[in-house]
Amino acid sequence: MKRKTLITLFAIIATTLSIEAQETEKTSNAKFEVKVITSVESIVPSGIGRSRIISANEKKDYKQFSSTQTEDDNTRNKSKRKNIRVKNFEETKLLNFFNLGGIRFQNIAANDAVISSKITEMLAQGWDLIFVSSAVESDAGEGDNKGIFITRYIFKRKL
Repeated sequence: MKRKTLITLFAIIATTLSIEAQETEKTSNAKFEVKVITSVESIVPSGIGRSRIISANEKKDYKQFSSTQTEDDNTRNKSKRKNIRVKNFEETKLLNFFNLGGIRFQNIAANDAVISSKITEMLAQGWDLIFVSSAVESDAGEGDNKGIFITRYIFKRKL
């Protein structure tokens, strides 16, 4: 009786390990695609800046615009800017952080709603949000009247 129980237990463990190994193999061979969505929000006083969500609708292969430099061959990359540019992209208007009266909190809330809508749509299309990175650019020197708040949302999904 004990022997049958041990054999049955061993068979269950072996089957479980085999299934888990197959699942691990499937996921390690999985192919993914990545998509970057960028929001650019103006922090220019008086509301004269431009704010947008930008999403490329075409793919580019970075290898076409890359070169490897070595001690023996340090030839610079000869890629043409016009070949790198993307002309097929989605542009979603956002509101600027400032207007003539100063910082406009309603504009920030409106941008949050629009960005949330975009992210929700991406999730519904099977994308997973895996990373968010943001930064502020501003000269901040004397009479500074320019700057942007940029956020990159990085998504992935299985092919």
